[in-house]
Amino acid sequence: MNTIAIVDYGMGNFHSVARALRAAAPDADVRICRDAASIDQASRVVFPGQGAMPDCMRTLDASGLRDAVVRAARSKPLLGVCVGEQMLFDHSEEGNAACLGLFAGKVKRFAGPQYAVLSDEFAGTQASAGQARDTARAADSPATRSPAIVSPDTPGHAQELLKVPHMGWNRVQQTQQHPLWKGIPDRTHFYFVHSYYAEPADSALTVGVSHYGLDFTCAVAKANIFAVQFHPEKSAGTGLQLYRNFVDWNP
Repeated sequence: MNTIAIVDYGMGNFHSVARALRAAAPDADVRICRDAASIDQASRVVFPGQGAMPDCMRTLDASGLRDAVVRAARSKPLLGVCVGEQMLFDHSEEGNAACLGLFAGKVKRFAGPQYAVLSDEFAGTQASAGQARDTARAADSPATRSPAIVSPDTPGHAQELLKVPHMGWNRVQQTQQHPLWKGIPDRTHFYFVHSYYAEPADSALTVGVSHYGLDFTCAVAKANIFAVQFHPEKSAGTGLQLYRNFVDWNP
């Protein structure tokens, strides 16, 4: 049987991912795994994450699962999701955190005069999925631009700024063909919740790009690894299709 291990190191929406995978692949054996042996024995691995990067790395180390994730990334199909994608890189600006170093590159924050941080609650962290879901329900459309906000640099003048975190539906341009894009039209909307994004040192890693004030990498792939910044489990039928493709993928 196709056994899928979802790595539970204490920082991620593991149950939402498990429900989506079970819906996408009812014949697969989907397990939330908290021990290295279960991850080693699985035929494929999903590595989700949410929260601040220093907390994610510290919790991963404390769980004793770091080496199991690295072994999986070197030997079997692995899907990174949200912060799980970012953790595959060398370093993050968030808390000046060292990451797993499986991919050369860094994780950067949306920064510049075109962005407005929503509140101190989000500053320096990845927003929670629950907060993002509430925001999405209140939205009238997939658009992710904010209403007019008064810029502190231009008193009395309303200027449209982009909220950080980036929360909501955004189009993904497929920059390279890949089996995990099968059945998913180019420029399809996926659901995002993040303040940071990965910047690969090697542009050949990038297989998907989105735009939020700038073009940023939102999907990377190499050999047996595919990883995305967005949340497939919160992206309706398209997200389920990506999970289904992962379950059928034989790199």
